[in-house]
Order: sequence, then structure tokens, then C-alpha cells
Amino acid sequence: MTMNDTTLSVGPLQADPGTKTRGTVRAELGTLTVEIPVTLINGVRPGPRVVITAGVHGGEFTPIDAAARLIALLEPAEVHGQVIICPVANPNAVYQGRLNISPVDGVNINRVFPGDPDGSPTERLAAWLFSHLVDGADVYVDLHCGGIDQVLRDFVGYRLTGDPDLDKATAALAGSFGIEDVILGLKPDGGNSHAAAARRGISAVLVEVGSLGQRDAATARRRVDGLCRALRHLGVLDPNDSAPAPIREWVWSAGVTAEATGLWYPEFSFDGDVIGEVAEGDVLGRIVDPADGREHLVHAPARRADLLRNARS
Repeated sequence: MTMNDTTLSVGPLQADPGTKTRGTVRAELGTLTVEIPVTLINGVRPGPRVVITAGVHGGEFTPIDAAARLIALLEPAEVHGQVIICPVANPNAVYQGRLNISPVDGVNINRVFPGDPDGSPTERLAAWLFSHLVDGADVYVDLHCGGIDQVLRDFVGYRLTGDPDLDKATAALAGSFGIEDVILGLKPDGGNSHAAAARRGISAVLVEVGSLGQRDAATARRRVDGLCRALRHLGVLDPNDSAPAPIREWVWSAGVTAEATGLWYPEFSFDGDVIGEVAEGDVLGRIVDPADGREHLVHAPARRADLLRNARS
């Protein structure tokens, strides 16, 4: 049996083959310093390097819980290759109770990847995460969920790059989590983490499991089970007899940003198995200003948009 003889390191943290190391790594962000929690799991046998991040946004607790559970579950003796898990990638946003933006500079980190080492603190954090964790990975999985302000169906997202081998591998990875809905973007543009990683030739997916920031046991089991399925697909864990789950593949059409402030009243329900398919121009819902009662209608910007998120107010 071939053995892995490569030491895994991130900053001062190191894990020799067959070991697991937990700790924090200091990130200098210009005007402040943060401690990033990182776990290194270096398998005995060779295999891919997989990086998993959670806590990129505040208010998304299910991914952090799943990352912590996966850290406890994975044993180096059972791992082929190397797994790097960062359960809280954006500590300022997570621990200071913010949602998508950082309280440090008001920047949504998942719009500025791969970051700027000379930019704002959040742009520097994005650059740090890429240079210390993502770059050099074979596979990158970014865990998210519907935050405390979001109703969300489970889905996996990825971007096409034009590289047929990379796109084929990423499509197979996206379908391995046991999640029915897979959404692909036709180009790897923008500042999302998985898009930026794809531009660097890394097989990268966004995994959204859970809604409204709720951290219940059933969601946690579903999340960890999906991660283990994907790790078995990648050969990081030994395979079992579980059958592949069917998927429905969707092409991302458009997003909607509310142009008014108020209470959101949707026209579509996403309970159970119902999916809202709409035509361009259909009313998605209305925003009512509680101060004066005025209504602002929100319309679908594209045909057959599969609206997995609520419009935001």
C-alpha cells in the first residue's frame, strides 16, 4: 500500500501523515488582526487535497455546526489525501452577529474573492483565505445556508469554466452530495468563493443546506451525510453501498435586489416539494413600508427563474 509522506501545513500549524491538528492561524488585515480556526487532517494514504470552509457569512450557523461535526468524525487513518477545514472563515461577521456584511468595513466577503492583499480588511481576509487555504487545493467546498433572514431550499451550485475535464469533475462533485437541486452558472465570473476558485482551475462548489439560520439535529445530519457522500465520491473516504441520489439541474437566471425598505410578502411558497417557476415580469411579491403603507412590487427579471431565495428587503 502506498503511503502519504507529505506534511500538511497552514501558517504555523502542521500535521504529519496520519495526524490531525487543530488550532488558529493569525491573519493580518491591515488595521486589525484576526485568529482563523483551522483543522488539518493528513491521511495515511495519498489522495486529493480538499478544503472546506464555513462561517463565511454571519448568521449562518448550520455550516459551522457541520464543519465542527465533520472535524470530530474524520480520522486520519481513514482518510486518503488531506482535508483542511476552516469552520469560521470570517470571525468578525460571525461573532459580532452580522449577516452578509462584515461590521469592520461593511463588505460582503463573498462578493470580493479572491480578495486584495492591499485592500480593505475584508478584501485582505478574502486574499488570506485564498493564499493560505484555497490555493493548492484540488477541491474546494464552501458551506452556506439560509441565514436568519432567508428562506432557502437545499442546493449545490457551481460554475462552468470552459475546461471540459474540470467542468465534468465539478458537475460530478455537485451531484455527489445527495442534494436534489443543482444550479450551475454559465461563467465563472464575480466575487463568489467558488467562482474565484474555479477560475484558478480548482473543482469548487457552493453547498447550501438549511434555512433561517436554524441549527436542528435533522439538518445537521443531512449536512454531514452529504459531506461524507462527497468525500467518498472523491476517494477521500472508502466507498460504501449507498446509491447515487437523483438530481435536477438548473441554470442560474438572475437575482433580484429589493429597491425599497419594508416587510416582504412573497407570492410564492417553497414548502414541501413546490418550486416556484415564473415568467419574466411576473410579480414575485411585494414590499410594504410599515411607516406609510406604500407597496413596492418586485417582478421576475428573467423567464423560468427558479427562485430559491426570498427577495430581500
